Amino acid sequence: MADKTFSLDIVTPGSKVFSGDVESVVAPGTDGYFQVLTDHTPFLVTIQIGEIKVTSAGKDLHYATSGGFVEVNANRISVLAETAEKADEIDLQRANESKERAEKRLEAGDKEMDSDRARISLYRAINRINVAKYSEIDNK
Repeated sequence: MADKTFSLDIVTPGSKVFSGDVESVVAPGTDGYFQVLTDHTPFLVTIQIGEIKVTSAGKDLHYATSGGFVEVNANRISVLAETAEKADEIDLQRANESKERAEKRLEAGDKEMDSDRARISLYRAINRINVAKYSEIDNK
């Protein structure tokens, strides 16, 4: 049976988050989620706030990302992400506090406040909270 794995690197400005062979990657493209399997056609795409799901050695790993780029070429994927946090490394209390702050800013409707920035903060916090729920699953 042919090898059905390919190389994946997930890198942020601060660190290398993941490096290894995987069977599948699902990521939040700006036009919707996409999946990459072995022998995928080369392409370059931007990603947005969402979940990156990696299947490696038969286990699913989940990462919260806030955007970046994905390059697929010759059975190698490079994810250059603004942020990428593994589900079990997300500080759920901090994410909930961030969500509450963003909601309060949006509810206040202050004309001096940058509502787009507050909305993006809210989306990031909600995404981190949702991905953190996978930490129990990932650790089984």
